[in-house]
Amino acid sequence: MSGQKPSLKSGASSQSRFQVAVVTEASSTTPASASTDGSRAQDESKGRSRVVGFLDSGALGSAMDIGLPPDVSHEPDTTKSDSISLHSTGTGHTHISDSHSNTYYMRTFGHNTIDAVPNIEFYRQTAAPFGEKLTRPSLSELHDELDKEPFEDGLANGEEPSAAEEAAALAAKEGKGGTVKFGWIKGVLIRCMLNIWGVMLFIRMSWIVGQAGIGLTIAIILMATLVTTITGLSTSAIATNGFVRGGGAYYLISRSLGPEFGGSIGLIFAFANAVAVAMYVVGFAETVVEMLNDVDALMTDELNDIRIVGTLTVILLLGISVAGMEWEAKAQIVLLVILLGAIVNYFLGSFMPTEHKEPKGFFGYHSHLAENLTLSAMTLFRTLLAILITGLTYVAIAISAGSCIVRDATGDVNDTVSDTVNCTDAACTLGYDFSICKEGGCQYGLMNDFQVMSLVSGFGPLITAGIFSATLSSALASLVSAPKVFQALCKDNIYPGLSVFAKGYGKNNEPLRGYVLTFAIGLAFILIAELNIIAPIISNFFLASYALINFSVFHASMANSPGWRPSFKYYNMWVSLAGAILCCVVMFVINWWAALVTLLIILALYIYVSYKKPDVNWGSSTQALIYNQALTHCLNLTGVEDHVKNFRPQCLVLAGYPNARPALLQLVHSFTKNIGLMVCGHVKTVSRRPNFKEVLQDHARCQRWLNKKRIKAFYTPVFSDNLRHGAQLLLQAVGLGRLKPNTLVMGFKNNWSDGDMRDVEIYINAIHDAFDLQFGVAILRLQEGLDISHIQGQDELLSSQEKPPIGTKEVVISVSLTKDPDSDSCPSKTTSNQSSPLIGRGGSSILSFHIGASPLSLTDQRLLESSQQFKKKQGKGTIDVWWLFDDGGLTLLIPYLLTNRSKWGDCRIRVFIGGKINRIDHDRRVMATLLSRFRIDFSDINVLGDINTKPKKHNKLTFKELIEPYRLKEDDMEQEAAERLKAQEPWRITDNELELYKAKTNRQIRLNELLKEHSSTAKLIVMSMPLARKGTVSSALYMCWLETLSKDLPPLLLVRGNHQSVLTFYS
Repeated sequence: MSGQKPSLKSGASSQSRFQVAVVTEASSTTPASASTDGSRAQDESKGRSRVVGFLDSGALGSAMDIGLPPDVSHEPDTTKSDSISLHSTGTGHTHISDSHSNTYYMRTFGHNTIDAVPNIEFYRQTAAPFGEKLTRPSLSELHDELDKEPFEDGLANGEEPSAAEEAAALAAKEGKGGTVKFGWIKGVLIRCMLNIWGVMLFIRMSWIVGQAGIGLTIAIILMATLVTTITGLSTSAIATNGFVRGGGAYYLISRSLGPEFGGSIGLIFAFANAVAVAMYVVGFAETVVEMLNDVDALMTDELNDIRIVGTLTVILLLGISVAGMEWEAKAQIVLLVILLGAIVNYFLGSFMPTEHKEPKGFFGYHSHLAENLTLSAMTLFRTLLAILITGLTYVAIAISAGSCIVRDATGDVNDTVSDTVNCTDAACTLGYDFSICKEGGCQYGLMNDFQVMSLVSGFGPLITAGIFSATLSSALASLVSAPKVFQALCKDNIYPGLSVFAKGYGKNNEPLRGYVLTFAIGLAFILIAELNIIAPIISNFFLASYALINFSVFHASMANSPGWRPSFKYYNMWVSLAGAILCCVVMFVINWWAALVTLLIILALYIYVSYKKPDVNWGSSTQALIYNQALTHCLNLTGVEDHVKNFRPQCLVLAGYPNARPALLQLVHSFTKNIGLMVCGHVKTVSRRPNFKEVLQDHARCQRWLNKKRIKAFYTPVFSDNLRHGAQLLLQAVGLGRLKPNTLVMGFKNNWSDGDMRDVEIYINAIHDAFDLQFGVAILRLQEGLDISHIQGQDELLSSQEKPPIGTKEVVISVSLTKDPDSDSCPSKTTSNQSSPLIGRGGSSILSFHIGASPLSLTDQRLLESSQQFKKKQGKGTIDVWWLFDDGGLTLLIPYLLTNRSKWGDCRIRVFIGGKINRIDHDRRVMATLLSRFRIDFSDINVLGDINTKPKKHNKLTFKELIEPYRLKEDDMEQEAAERLKAQEPWRITDNELELYKAKTNRQIRLNELLKEHSSTAKLIVMSMPLARKGTVSSALYMCWLETLSKDLPPLLLVRGNHQSVLTFYS
């Protein structure tokens, strides 16, 4: 764009690069403008510029066609409306502007530009309330050249729908039936009150007081209140840190701590709600059976009657729940009224003692009942916590029950105090002797009668109605919430086997399948028919949920993520941590083995989800904390000097696309996994400006491929004109602080002699650059080659959006391509023929179709087999280390690291060194001593005393034939011509150079002979790489050395460290 304004000028010779259609709103448009394309009217209503496209000589015409002078230019950034006025600038140009009477000046800011103003709709993750979801214009749409229409569909520039559109959208939504919403009273307060004033208040509260006494009961209630208060504060913090969808505690925990904790606790939380249905229904059934027993109307026995009544009750509740949320809400309100009446009735009755109740243990408020303030059974303290839910009402009823009723009573009016019996119980001071109850068998009193509240109340049937209300309302609430949690969990597809329960039905998306599952779980526990067995299970599961909610707040605060900014400010991270610890302590106090089982279940589910790694990204605090810790540790490392004991190979691997050279990546990964850094560098040589959107997608695909193959590496591409410049960028820029590569790893340039020698010059200079930057260098050569990118269908890179829908398949279509003849010589070179997998959708498996593909040749088959050789277990064999020159120990360290891997664990290290023929034993002992001090195991040490022996004649002739095409032959031409040719082709080998390095050349030929003699059966050869003095040895001669040294051998890794020690024998 070059910053100039596009202009519309007459004449074909000076046409603008693009044409902007001026949008007008005036009703008095000219006939010419009225006859333009039909889509113009639609764009005019949106009030924005519409880019028509590039101009050509036949389509544009002149500016006069729209009634403008030939020297008029206009501002393309803004939209013109109504009339157009022309103002001269005195520079020969006239600019379009609008008069102040035009509607353009009366429109809202942000509706007259392509750039959009802030809008809440841009930040939604779901569809907008009116029509399509609004999206802000991308950076490319605002920054790139105007060669496309930025907004083709939907509302543009954050435009608001008109009043008519809003009304139509609302009418359509009402016609379909919106989701039922409840206010905070019906949706929160009433439900919480009904859940707290549940079965424990009416059936077990008096029993707890009898067991623990008033004082300890109040302490238990206060502890429970503390737990729930802290959890409530934590929940408020999480819930106000963004929009919360359905799923309750599961949604809060999963979005805060991630799918591992969220998935495990979500399953347990949903299961606990399902079991809670059983607990409340069993409590209801107990009361019904007690009433039947009073009138001698039991069907079988008490236990089986509880099962029968419970089963019938849960079926009835299921019908109410399936009828819809509105029915359930109306039932809750009626139940609350009855419940409040029952509680008031109890307290009124406690002030109205009657004599006929005294034999059953109710005496009203008397100071003589102070024994209930003491503890009678400390061992039951754990059970008490398991069946208690907090609330101030509990405290009042605990004090009231403890002050009015004795622990044991016979119910017999004749059990009065006798002068002949020594009576010491509290009832004795009130005229009754219940000492016979110590032998057991009494049916009344706090310890024996679960229906004490009915006895105390002024009107007993109202208490029974309250029990029914409390139990049924709590059961109904659990029966509704459990399927919702199951549904939310299944929608996230964390546990694939449970996805069948994700489907919803009706306008409220009711989880009918979840209702059936909850019903089945609840019915199974109802058949236990023992309230005191069911309660500890639920308590542990709920406490585990509370612990993780509190820990989520602590974790999110500790991570210090900018995204953690709850609008609820009355929380403290340390209080939340204390709440999490308190929840865990209470779990073990209630029942240590149940708590242990709960934690083991959570751990097992956590490990399962961690192993499966569901493809979800919720921006959890775990991610934020990992980033925080990584950043902190990276900064801490910068303040510590490197030490030889902590050296680890950190490799920059020039591998191109990761799937192009799998053997290279697999070998490097074998000695860097969990030890050092590995970066897959990719130098992309392109002749045109790259599309950076495609670059990002490419990057995501390559990193996803590495993750799928479990190669712990980073993918880093750069754009450059050739390999050397790109390698320079990577060598200098890749890394963060101490996490920076120190070793460059490349593939050997197999087909170098068939390509352009300028590529060889670039390749060798990249090696020189690495040494200049104090990098170690390693070059891997396989005789079959490394590059398999020309073979179709081999490990295509995964789509960056690799999430096929359930029940569909991916069809990978690989477009055929011609092999890049220089691909092996340039490990990171790409061409326009690069394999480009296309993703299609279909059945349930991955199929490969090849357009124009032919059967693999024998060479390609061998190449494929060779590319996978480092992926499998190597078996018994040797890693031969030819440590000819001391480079600091890198040549020896890499084989040692390889043998620590299970794939290479059966291989033994053989060390080959150079030495004198007359002191071979001495050299072997010296090397053995050094290796033992390095604590490196070896199977053999071979001292080569014949390295300097002249190579065989036919091998020397082969080398001579190899270098012949690359010699300068300056003796056969004039000096000036030779110098000019050398300047144009610096890779040329001079006669003087050949003579100067004759001994070194012979050494490479001789080493190849020795390698074939001693290491032809090795699994891997690791050898000191020969060095070439920069500026003295031509790249062609150096390449010929490397070729001669490494040809016709097993896998060979040439290594040269940076001559800084990487091994030490000091502690």
